[in-house]
Amino acid sequence: MTMTRLAFAALAALALASAAAADPAPIPVTLKNHQFTPNLIKVPANEPVVLNVTNADSLAEEFDSTPLKVEKVIAGGQSGLVRIHPLRPGRYAFTGEYHSATAQGVVVAQ
Repeated sequence: MTMTRLAFAALAALALASAAAADPAPIPVTLKNHQFTPNLIKVPANEPVVLNVTNADSLAEEFDSTPLKVEKVIAGGQSGLVRIHPLRPGRYAFTGEYHSATAQGVVVAQ
């Protein structure tokens, strides 16, 4: 009986560790007409974040942010996941590098 309880405890601990290591639910972001929607993304501070960026334009775009330490090219008509490390509270700008005059946004960690 002791081995059964020990095995159960080990499996429960493994399940909790796996759940903690899983990606958070992706936040949907759309790029259309070279503009991000939403262009203001509020996220919890000190937690990892995943953006699911859908490029509804026909041309490729690069989601780019030096403050977020992220660069990801997303082909036209495709989606891509952008993983962001835990952020301190603050504002973090991002752009679509190929159309930076219009494709702009900010992540706000709070």
